[in-house]
Amino acid sequence: MARVLIADDHAVVRAGLKQFLVEDRAISAIGEAATGRETLERLRAEPWDLVILDIGMPDRSGIDILQQIRALHDRTRVLVLSGYPERQYALNVLRAGASGFIEKGTAPEELLRAVKAVLQGRRYVSATLAEQLVGELDGNGDKPLHSRLSEREFQVFCKLAAGRAVSQIAAELCLSVKTVSTYRSRILQKMNFETNADLTSYALRNQLIN
Repeated sequence: MARVLIADDHAVVRAGLKQFLVEDRAISAIGEAATGRETLERLRAEPWDLVILDIGMPDRSGIDILQQIRALHDRTRVLVLSGYPERQYALNVLRAGASGFIEKGTAPEELLRAVKAVLQGRRYVSATLAEQLVGELDGNGDKPLHSRLSEREFQVFCKLAAGRAVSQIAAELCLSVKTVSTYRSRILQKMNFETNADLTSYALRNQLIN
């Protein structure tokens, strides 16, 4: 029997997900968390098999939360739920260690299929994302610029695009200022940009930040 934690800052979303999940008899417990901090506290307090994680949590980046879960709770799988476009976010989220990605507004039946797949130890991708992955293997994929970034580079990119200073990012990620500056230089080079403003403009155009 599985234990599932729903981490989303909107009570209506949590209630809706819970209503769908109670139909699955393989799930014995459903918990809720409204912030990144609360999510990590609940994970420390008791074991959870699956976290359904909103990538846009209010107090910290969903990518940060995902990486902490992977580092500290390696038996807990993460299914990312997001209002951001699948094409823009899914690949980077999967690289960061998520077991699946599903867009908000997906049909309940598809959500339950995703939860079942992840709880069984498989990765979940939609038919659309699967086609994108096949296209990339064939060399025909229309890759967004940020797909060139590594897992850590994407994490730093999101923070830079959101207006974080290098020193602030260093403190949040427990890295040196020099290391974050190196990441920044690599990101600008890989994406052919010159300034943080270019990163912010790109992220807004591609709906990577609000």
